[in-house]
Amino acid sequence: MNWMKRPLKIGTVGRSTFLVEPEHGIDITGDPNLAVLSTPSLIWFLEKAARQAVSAVLEPDYNSAGVHIDVQHLAATPLGHRVTCTARVIHIDGPSILFQVEACDQHETIAKGMHRRRTFKIDRFADRVRRKAERAT
Repeated sequence: MNWMKRPLKIGTVGRSTFLVEPEHGIDITGDPNLAVLSTPSLIWFLEKAARQAVSAVLEPDYNSAGVHIDVQHLAATPLGHRVTCTARVIHIDGPSILFQVEACDQHETIAKGMHRRRTFKIDRFADRVRRKAERAT
């Protein structure tokens, strides 16, 4: 595949570890002292793990973007706790890469699911975005 420097292998893993900060949280109980990791923030870190898994094999003029995610957010994680997100390549179909994703805090698995990314040539993507932006003005 012309977007890879070297073959991406099934089983390749990317990880993203972070501390849950106030900007990652949501207050869903009415008590700001009980804020927890929000699902959108969790998704961002899961995508970051998947991107990390594929970035080392991409040619310099290629990148990848998330195109689908299906995640169960299973447990709450309080502010100040450490979370590790893992993305494992389970299928490659041309420019489309499917990952099994999981997130764990210090105590338990907090999320699991599937995530698909698609590789693309950066200049073509940038041209499409520019044309769309110009149509909006």
